[in-house]
Amino acid sequence: MLTQSSGGVAALPDHLPAPVDNPPDVPAAPELDLGHHGDVEAVPGLVDLAVNVRQASMPDWLADPITAALGDLARYPDSAAARAAVAARHGREPAQVLLTAGAAEGFVLIAQALRGIRRPVVVHPQFTEPEAALRAAGHRVERVLLDPGDGFRLDPAKVPVDADLVLIGNPTNPTSVLHPAADLAALARPGRVLVVDEAFADTTLAPGVAGEPESLAVRSDLPGLLVVRSLTKTWGLAGLRVGYLLGAAELLDRLAAVQPLWPVSTPALAAATACAGPEAVRAERQIAADLAADRDHLLARLAPLPGVRVVGRPASAFVLIHHPGADAVRRALRERGWAVRRGDTFPGLGPDWLRIAVRDPATTDAFTTVLAEILEG
Repeated sequence: MLTQSSGGVAALPDHLPAPVDNPPDVPAAPELDLGHHGDVEAVPGLVDLAVNVRQASMPDWLADPITAALGDLARYPDSAAARAAVAARHGREPAQVLLTAGAAEGFVLIAQALRGIRRPVVVHPQFTEPEAALRAAGHRVERVLLDPGDGFRLDPAKVPVDADLVLIGNPTNPTSVLHPAADLAALARPGRVLVVDEAFADTTLAPGVAGEPESLAVRSDLPGLLVVRSLTKTWGLAGLRVGYLLGAAELLDRLAAVQPLWPVSTPALAAATACAGPEAVRAERQIAADLAADRDHLLARLAPLPGVRVVGRPASAFVLIHHPGADAVRRALRERGWAVRRGDTFPGLGPDWLRIAVRDPATTDAFTTVLAEILEG
């Protein structure tokens, strides 16, 4: 059992709890490979349905600034312009933005900076890096498991009232469920840091909603809210590593205090600036609409397959399915040239779950044809 570190950095802001020596007794969680991710599945030679990064050519308005930035590598990175652009996109002040080397770095900063946290809670199933970062920093992590019988929907009442750090994804990886913003906002309160991972928020769409449905990115009124964003998914920038946090300036200052110098490269800053502009925002909405159509096509092809059940209402770039013996199906798919994401490394799931990335209809048709042959064989 990992115990919480009492090592300290600067004093916590007033709305956060003071450090404690004895965290509550939390039962040991089953050991899982929290460091396993889809890129391990997607080896060369396989069709990649395991990684949730969009596979499309980079538009010129994004490629050109990144390429131009390569001529300015002799200078140390200056994040001011990118920070201002991201702030403007979300209607915030630059002090409410912290740029990071991908969203994953944000979880490490949270785990390292908030050493006084007494009862951290991670809502699962979700991306495993938040819990992995907390555990690596010495925190004792408590899990709240959402119920597949209820479509993995969030029940705010399941989160302990005295939890002073709560982490949840929206839309959630791997379930693809989009939780109502009101339910997430209900988790915010003085004395608590609420971390909402919106790495896939730009993939979501809702009729009659001009922007990202259920996003809290513009909410600066909720106490202790930290929104984690990624630019690597929609724009295919996983290798560039760029993301950001949105939150109160004093809380971000605390995280920045444990961040390495110049953590975001000059090309990544150029990408952040471009992706925050109006052209990018318009393009994201069209991409989300196209993705919704491709997702519906995948769901339609999965529906008649024997024993395959889609749990929850998918809202993002991936679909979670349940099938008895799914891990054997995954291995059979690999033998036929297809990579999908195993489910047994996500807390709250197991070997009967698989995550499938949404691709174009032709790829989906080819994949589901092979999947049907495996299931019916």
